[in-house]
Amino acid sequence: MTSMSRARVARRIAAGAAYGGGGAGLVGAAVVGLVLAEVRLARRQLGNGLSGRVPAADGVYGHGYEIPGEPPLRLAVLGDSTAAGQGVHRAGQTPGALLASGLAAVAERPVELRNVAVTGARSDDLDRQVGLLLSAPGPVPDVCVIMIGANDVTHRMPPTQSVRHLSTAVRRLRTAGAEVVVGTCPDLGTIEPVQQPLRWLARRASRQLAAAQTIGVVAQGGRTVSLGDLLGPEFEANPRELFGPDNYHPSAEGYATAAMAILPTVCAALGLWPAEEERPDVSRREGFLPVARAAAEAAAEAGTEVTAAMPAGPRGPWALLKRRRRRRVPEAEPATPSV
Repeated sequence: MTSMSRARVARRIAAGAAYGGGGAGLVGAAVVGLVLAEVRLARRQLGNGLSGRVPAADGVYGHGYEIPGEPPLRLAVLGDSTAAGQGVHRAGQTPGALLASGLAAVAERPVELRNVAVTGARSDDLDRQVGLLLSAPGPVPDVCVIMIGANDVTHRMPPTQSVRHLSTAVRRLRTAGAEVVVGTCPDLGTIEPVQQPLRWLARRASRQLAAAQTIGVVAQGGRTVSLGDLLGPEFEANPRELFGPDNYHPSAEGYATAAMAILPTVCAALGLWPAEEERPDVSRREGFLPVARAAAEAAAEAGTEVTAAMPAGPRGPWALLKRRRRRRVPEAEPATPSV
């Protein structure tokens, strides 16, 4: 599927989400059913994580940067098993801990992490997760990272519903004062036991949803980072290293790769990235595009950021497409529990 046709499909899904429609699909229902059957078979054959247990990573990271009287930055993570960090042994290997540690190093300030992501979650669980964050005592998070979408595809949630739930979550968090960064739907075509042509169809469905998610998120003032190809060429080239023992969830190295892609956008959302890197770099094929086209291009290239750029024109809203340089994220040191 070309970038332009993917943009048209994403636009249709996002419009259905915004205006209450429910009929726009990713691919034919029968095709999706075949993909789901094979993905579920793969998960039964390989298991679903090591034990189903996710290491608890909540707490404060970067104590070496403490300044008396200055509170830590607050980072929240929402979403599914990939956001929670299923498949690794230690809390410091989870994406939340890696992002908190990396953010602390860039900001030179401690970061307090709260992770409310749940294994198996779909986008309709985001309402509950956002409620947990906003009803908690204390300040609203400074920035929230959401990683969601794979279970929406594998459980056949209508894409318009999926995007509507995500957009609502982003709007609630932005209204409360938090910056929001969304890691869009990963590429399900990279799951090893899924064979062609179903692998191609799973990839197509994943990318269509990722593009539609981007349109919905940007409309609500959030930013997106494409995770699709992180579970693509890099994982396919070295699956034993970048996939965990279940061949479904990422390994510690895989989560570090995802965190490296997301961290620059988290920092930019908080105004912590160098000002000179905020300008589009033509040599890196960055620039201003209609949001649907930017969303489609981002869905096809890992680590690509999309954020709202300027008021809508005759061709609709525009966005800035950025291909930020990834920052190496070391394994996080153990956190101090929040008080």
